[in-house]
Amino acid sequence: MVQEQKAFDVIILGGGAAGLMCAQQAGRRGRRVVLMDRARRLGTKILLSGGGKCNFTNRQCSAENYISSNPHFCKSALAQFGPGDFLDLAGQYHIAYEERDHGQLFCRRSAEDIVQMLIELCLQHQVTFLLDCSVHSITKEKQFIITTNQGTITAESLVVTTGGLSYPQAGAGDLGYQIARQFGLAVTACRPGLVPLQYNPVEQSILTELTGISVEAAVTCRNKTFRENILFTHTGLSGPAILQISNYWLPGDTITIDWLPEIDVYQLLLDRKQTSGSAAIPSILSHYLPSRLVRLWSQPPFPDIPLAQCTLSQLRRAADSINRWPFQPGGTEGYAKAEVTLGGIDTGELSSKTLEAKMVKGLYFIGEVLDVTGQLGGYNLQWAWSSGYAAGCAV
Repeated sequence: MVQEQKAFDVIILGGGAAGLMCAQQAGRRGRRVVLMDRARRLGTKILLSGGGKCNFTNRQCSAENYISSNPHFCKSALAQFGPGDFLDLAGQYHIAYEERDHGQLFCRRSAEDIVQMLIELCLQHQVTFLLDCSVHSITKEKQFIITTNQGTITAESLVVTTGGLSYPQAGAGDLGYQIARQFGLAVTACRPGLVPLQYNPVEQSILTELTGISVEAAVTCRNKTFRENILFTHTGLSGPAILQISNYWLPGDTITIDWLPEIDVYQLLLDRKQTSGSAAIPSILSHYLPSRLVRLWSQPPFPDIPLAQCTLSQLRRAADSINRWPFQPGGTEGYAKAEVTLGGIDTGELSSKTLEAKMVKGLYFIGEVLDVTGQLGGYNLQWAWSSGYAAGCAV
């Protein structure tokens, strides 16, 4: 335990992915580092990632995979420490991993492997850990002075990596935004990201009948399209495609879902009308989609009469309900179910190379607390590694 007052070179607030990466890199440079967290263990969110297998990066990572008011801001940090660099680090610790769809890399054994690697790296470089440590106040004179339940700590550099508002059950909070505002930095509006979308009241009672069905589909909103699984739940739509599009959806937007993205349903029905006109639309579509979904869609878009008796406008209406189904969510499941927080500390306040505040010497912000949010697939942890490394090289 730290004594009543102790001096360090660097204080890092937050023991998650970005904080651990920053701490080990600063320690590697010979800096005296203390890493503080109000939790009783390090890397809690890492351990929750990827269902406990930690989707720790993505081979295809680039600035296009991130959302920010400044889409170029993340480029410098990603260039300094990219997916290949993290793989090299993991290789030194013989961490077995596997590649899944879309370049996603997961631990073969457990997310614990990543956490233990980072802790060991920190300990090798004499990083001090203060856990179960609550911040009471932060001031800056010549140095930063932080009073805590474990005494007063001073340092010339302060790195804030307290995360966003998602996963409140894992200890998420708004401390980082409070610190930014205290020192005069702008914070952009925050909202839940990578989050399930709720049914609107009109459709709730109807669509809950489909709970448990999962379909690979293409979902589009604001000129962004993702093609992955969609899962019907008792409260709304979830699954990878929905989580991805939730980063772009805003209240009032209508999402378009193509339930058969490889098939032009209108052309399919037109062809069948000419070759097997005795079949009805529901029976044809049941070959391609779950029967429960087709049954529900059959009222009213699919006329349950032989195709030979269907008009072209009826075929078009039925096809559009499959290839261009409009869904207007009633909202999101909120921060409790969100994997990330969109928005955060305005990147215009920081150096993209070092993550240091332009107007407050020695103050750094890294990780999810910034207005930089990755898509689903390992991009957010890669941002943690990259931003943590960049700051660790500068503090």
